[in-house]
Amino acid sequence: MTTTELSDDRTPGKSATAPGPLNAASQQSVPQRQPAPAIVSIRNVSKTYASGLQALKPIDLDIRKGEIFALLGPNGAGKTTLINIICGIVTPTTGKITADGLDIQREFRGARTRIGLVPQELTTDRFESVWATVSFSRGLFGHASNPSHMEKVLRDLSLWDKRKDSIQTLSGGMKRRVMIAKALSHEPTILFLDEPTAGVDVELRRDMWALVRRLREGGVTVILTTHYIDEAEEMADRIGVISKGELVLVEEKTVLMKKLGKKRLTLVLQEPMTGIPPELADWAMTLKAGGHELEYTFDINMEHTGVPTLLRRLSDLGIAFRDLNTAQSSLEEIFVSLVSDRKVNTR
Repeated sequence: MTTTELSDDRTPGKSATAPGPLNAASQQSVPQRQPAPAIVSIRNVSKTYASGLQALKPIDLDIRKGEIFALLGPNGAGKTTLINIICGIVTPTTGKITADGLDIQREFRGARTRIGLVPQELTTDRFESVWATVSFSRGLFGHASNPSHMEKVLRDLSLWDKRKDSIQTLSGGMKRRVMIAKALSHEPTILFLDEPTAGVDVELRRDMWALVRRLREGGVTVILTTHYIDEAEEMADRIGVISKGELVLVEEKTVLMKKLGKKRLTLVLQEPMTGIPPELADWAMTLKAGGHELEYTFDINMEHTGVPTLLRRLSDLGIAFRDLNTAQSSLEEIFVSLVSDRKVNTR
């Protein structure tokens, strides 16, 4: 949760303070920020299996070059199915996908060389050394040996000292790093990370976060699926939410949190209360912590939050408080709300 300042009430009919009108010259001089071009373009892509199960409903999505895009969703939502379709592992029932301008079905060899995939499962030859298995992955894409690139990848992943060790001797976290090294061995421009930090310790998770940021700085577009909401909140530029095979929304992370977030005002009372006075009914407050705290939740986008009026009313009623704080909804709370609303609407 992020502590934020209280919002003041606005005078009815008046908007927030805004700059004066710009003249034509100043309007022309303001550069318009254009979104980055799409490096992955998904059009009307769906997947229905022979059993009749519709794993994906028609999806349209553009993933921008150089961004970190997080795809959130509960188990079975369709995240892995979508990634496998883009990577050419699963054939879509309908639709078209291009990766770096190449059609993944008609130009699959060229498209596949642009993509690196780190799957959820740890699948590699357990008897091979780290160096051998990563080198082999590079060769599969037709790339000549490049020891300097291999060394850089292994050092970035803290695997250099393990390069001669066989895979079977490594810990689960180290094996996960090997999978990432394999995906980066052929120098892809698009990297898919399917639950990249599942089952790894906190230190490794943060190392991977730092690695993802360095990859983005180097021009690699990163698409990750995750169950860890803090992972998306920490790293992503944009977030997509998928539920029951349907892409519910795609939004800039900061915009999403502003549009859907709530603020919670908590007042720590001087004296405990046994009930909320009827004079406070307009604020739909709740009493918590054994009557020691009053909590009021409000929409941050409302012009009139009611907070200053509430504080005046508390003073009039002689209700004293010794502390107060406000906190904005986390991405996790927003995600749970979105998925819960979706379940209710589809019943």
